[in-house]
Amino acid sequence: MTGPEIPESHPRYESLLTRHRIEEGVDLGITSKQGLIAQGRGEAFDYLLGEETIPSADAAERVAAAHLLAAERPVISVNGNVAALAPGETVALAAATGADIEINLFNRTDERMERIAEHLREHGAERIKGLAADGRIPGLDHERAKVDADGIGSADVVLVPLEDGDRAAAIAETGTTELVVDLNPLSRSAKAATVPIVDNVLRAVPNVTAHAEDLAGADEAALAELIGSFDAEATLDAAEERIRSGGPSCDRLT
Repeated sequence: MTGPEIPESHPRYESLLTRHRIEEGVDLGITSKQGLIAQGRGEAFDYLLGEETIPSADAAERVAAAHLLAAERPVISVNGNVAALAPGETVALAAATGADIEINLFNRTDERMERIAEHLREHGAERIKGLAADGRIPGLDHERAKVDADGIGSADVVLVPLEDGDRAAAIAETGTTELVVDLNPLSRSAKAATVPIVDNVLRAVPNVTAHAEDLAGADEAALAELIGSFDAEATLDAAEERIRSGGPSCDRLT
């Protein structure tokens, strides 16, 4: 993708660049128009968080990395916005953790699935699931119920950035460990997650990758200890307090 003519000195440079990525994703046929609305909603929460990774989010990202490394069948779920915003970052995370990448869409068409798959391949992806759609998530009646039986359908850990609340809840009901990136700590997705990551996906995915690389040599006991010490409710509380206070003084997790 080519960037817009926005000077880096512009005070909203990163925000405007992110919006352009979503717009271009629509033009390429990989992002739905509804994705524009979702991006705007997320941007509002990011603004309230100070547009930075707060300590509680960084701690959650490290635990998410531990889950992915400890998993037997980890999968990273990708929708249109994730494909537009962080394709290379997603591929890098998959490589660092041995996870599969699976495309999952609410507004699903064969053409759009293929375009996203090709877009991910252009950024280095080799194993892409979601096209077979030979499995289903119980309790869902829409297109996001369709999954690959040997992908999300049998995964023990799933990273679901920018998730739909009902699918997040349905995945949680299956007993799958669910890692959710969501800028709204009050959302159904964040509350359903085993590990809620209240952060911008553009920061969260590279951060999880960095933690995974740092933990690559850790043994099972060390990963289990890190996973067992995590408190999802306290993580959500810390993010909500940051949003309400508008400053870092209320971060309680380090």
